[in-house]
Amino acid sequence: MMDERRQEGAANEARNEMEEALNMEESLGLGLGGDAHPGDILEGRVVHISQDGVLVDVGAKSEGIIHLRDLSHRRVERAEDVVQLGDVISVYVLGYEGEEGTLKLSKRRADEEKAWERLEEAQKNDEILEAPVVEVVKGGLVADVGLRGFIPASLIAPGFVHDLEPFLGQTVRVRVVEIDRHKRRAILSRKDVLAEETRAKQEEVWSKIEEGQIWEGTVKSLTDFGAFIDLGGVDGLLHISEMSWSRINHPSEILEVGQPVRVKVIRLKPESGKISLGLRQVEGNPWDRAADHFVEGRIYRGEVVRLATFGVFVQLEPGVDGLVHISQLADYRVGHPSEVVQVGDVIAVKVLEVDPERKRISLSKREADAEGGLSAVYEPEPPEPPPTEDPAPPRMAAYHAGDWEDEIPPDDPEDPQV
Repeated sequence: MMDERRQEGAANEARNEMEEALNMEESLGLGLGGDAHPGDILEGRVVHISQDGVLVDVGAKSEGIIHLRDLSHRRVERAEDVVQLGDVISVYVLGYEGEEGTLKLSKRRADEEKAWERLEEAQKNDEILEAPVVEVVKGGLVADVGLRGFIPASLIAPGFVHDLEPFLGQTVRVRVVEIDRHKRRAILSRKDVLAEETRAKQEEVWSKIEEGQIWEGTVKSLTDFGAFIDLGGVDGLLHISEMSWSRINHPSEILEVGQPVRVKVIRLKPESGKISLGLRQVEGNPWDRAADHFVEGRIYRGEVVRLATFGVFVQLEPGVDGLVHISQLADYRVGHPSEVVQVGDVIAVKVLEVDPERKRISLSKREADAEGGLSAVYEPEPPEPPPTEDPAPPRMAAYHAGDWEDEIPPDDPEDPQV
């Protein structure tokens, strides 16, 4: 009998201990409201907002709390910046806190869990994501992809990026290149997207471009020998010799980076990816109309552009220069042209001979002065532009002396008219 009583007492004691444990579990919130367990993601409604956080009704015995730090992966100063009363949101069950076992929730963790799944799917499908840049940090950028994604500086653009600050606040297109949930690391690449977009643009340009076409482009860079023109994903070379009918010393005399230009496709080499362009061809050769513009016996205004021992080169219009032989400078003997004129002087000259094929115009200042000088200048009508639907590009003037020096007689290397 004694043994039976002892066994019954022990059983009662065990039941009491179990009930106390269950009561303790419930009071501490280990059950977290019955169906709520750590790691669960639940739907809840925002029922109260305070300076410290947000109370959310998830259907448990009491509301759960979300502290400010758990509202978003971004820095939050006010809960109202993230949620409003009555909002239905997803929350992650963290556990419990305090003696009363208050349900502790996190909107940030719930958002991140969904974001991880989204990133994994995007990586699997090689998908492009759009993400705002929210922070510039050492070595790269932080982009918001539902969590903090990192874009290393080496993956921002094909070339080295010196200044990262301009990217802050921009929305960039990126691909997911690495994910590690355990280390909470998501590596993104903008460079890969740019490279793919560039390839697509290049293929489009090469499928359309043909020799002889006129293309709209933008000056990308200048060099001593020419300019590289962006045709919309493909760069073409505009050599300095193809920029103007006038001679120029450097492309910067007529072009600047970022300037829109209309250029003609001169040569294509698809196998090497090279495109040769011309700017002067769009304007037309001024020597083709020189015979109509400048009539023998008439007096015209011109600018002195170069002095030589045998005479003076005078620009009658951009791309068309004439020669005033030293014997035609004045009605007295001239030892050197600088005794009469200087570069930049505007003078009156009379046309003695026009030879468009050889690109030569012989002029006389002496005869023009004798007939009235600048007061006797003939003003030619401006040439009509070639018919086109697009507005003609602005004329670009620079110095060119023609091919006079190529035919200087050997007995006098300085005088083409000996």
